[in-house]
Amino acid sequence: MSRNQKQRGLGRGLSALMADVTTEETPSTQSPRRADLVVPVEKITPNPEQPRRQFTEEQLNDLAASIREKGVIQPLIVRPKPGADGEYEIVAGERRWRASQMAQLHELPVIVREYSDTEALEVAIIENIQRADLNAIEEAAGYRDLMNRFGHTQEKVSEALGKSRSHIANLLRLLNLPDEVQDFVRDGKLSAGHARTLVTADNPVELARQIIAKGLSVRAAEALAKSPKPNASRPPRQKAEKDADTRALEGDLSAALGMNVQIDHAAGGESGTVSVRYASLDDLDTLCGKLSS
Repeated sequence: MSRNQKQRGLGRGLSALMADVTTEETPSTQSPRRADLVVPVEKITPNPEQPRRQFTEEQLNDLAASIREKGVIQPLIVRPKPGADGEYEIVAGERRWRASQMAQLHELPVIVREYSDTEALEVAIIENIQRADLNAIEEAAGYRDLMNRFGHTQEKVSEALGKSRSHIANLLRLLNLPDEVQDFVRDGKLSAGHARTLVTADNPVELARQIIAKGLSVRAAEALAKSPKPNASRPPRQKAEKDADTRALEGDLSAALGMNVQIDHAAGGESGTVSVRYASLDDLDTLCGKLSS
């Protein structure tokens, strides 16, 4: 990736690229976008950097049936394939390309864009995020890719995609959950709301299994995650008395952050820990904003 591409931020960028990305099904109140060309199917190849790797057979069959009846309403977005005159690489619309082959179409309408490698990947990620059937983990991974690969901040992504910053922040936290819990969300066994209650839990996998087995509501899952974990074998730990300076510093930090702050300083040493207790995920979002500003 060139330095100019990496630092362009929103320049050409995210907001402009968004204009090229639409849902696969055009609402009846809108006119279909006009194609630049009609291209033989064999002259179109998928993008090897396509971030979406899973295309379920059932969804492709449904889309193929729709295409047989109505044709391809929304053109694919493509770019000229490097080193192959007259051939094109898919930027957005690989599902339509796959389903069209199942429907035995020989030509497809396309919109041609002169995208760089970086822009092509961004558009592919944006298209995936905009998909209605995306689960919360896939959506979160899309936001993470836009931020990690291209240096966009949560605020910039929020502005360009029309999502609230708290929505993006809450979804990104789901990626900190163990893989097994993330798989539960991908498979539809846990909702994003259920998963959010487990982000700060000590035993998220165990709690997730209980939530699924008992069919708990999000409110009940939140109560379960907050309940103390029984441990009869461990005696309560005696807390050392804190000096007046430490208590005063705790008070100052608590007032500044609007949250409870605890300082545990190792007696006679130079090290210790600072703990901030938040009451909600919105509080955590606020804390993250203050720490990153």
